[in-house]
Amino acid sequence: MRYWRRLLNVWLCGLLLLSGSSTILASDISVRNPVLSPSDEGYLLSADFNINLNARLDDAIARGVTLYFVVDFELTRARWYWLDEQVISRSQTFQLSYHALTRQYRLSSGALHQSFTSLDDAQRILSRLRNWLVLERGAFRPGESYQAAVRMRLDLSQMPKTFQVNALANRDWNLSSEWARWIFTPSEIVVPVVPSAVPVPAAASDSR
Repeated sequence: MRYWRRLLNVWLCGLLLLSGSSTILASDISVRNPVLSPSDEGYLLSADFNINLNARLDDAIARGVTLYFVVDFELTRARWYWLDEQVISRSQTFQLSYHALTRQYRLSSGALHQSFTSLDDAQRILSRLRNWLVLERGAFRPGESYQAAVRMRLDLSQMPKTFQVNALANRDWNLSSEWARWIFTPSEIVVPVVPSAVPVPAAASDSR
């Protein structure tokens, strides 16, 4: 009986240690200060993200594994007679990788990329989303209320198939923020009229 009790105590201690270590290694993302700003083309989205990577993700990047971070944006309109209408749904992907030959980290989005000497510097830029055109003119009704929402997540579906199986089974790779939601009421965008330049006559030269 004492043997089984001692074995149970050892098992409980091991379970507590495992839960504690998973807490230390926990990774997460949170969204701060999302805002939609008017521009000549429509509305631009800016937001800040707190990105905490655990040791497993840091090690994966150092070994040459590319991480795909996706920012999702949605705009919905409430309808009393049916489900909310989805007006806009957009996504933008950022690739974070490490190149051993140059010993630099690279952050890419489409054809644009930027290199950094440290992972912290790359994360700092990744955490600052600025001036992303998500609402074009004509896609919304001025004066009407909408619900805007944004999140960031680590997209495992873009990684190699052989790697996805192990990643999906490991909670350390489950990295996503909650949706940050707010009420957004767009106004009519007025494009300022730039007056045409009035030609200034040259000073008459003195004739002598």
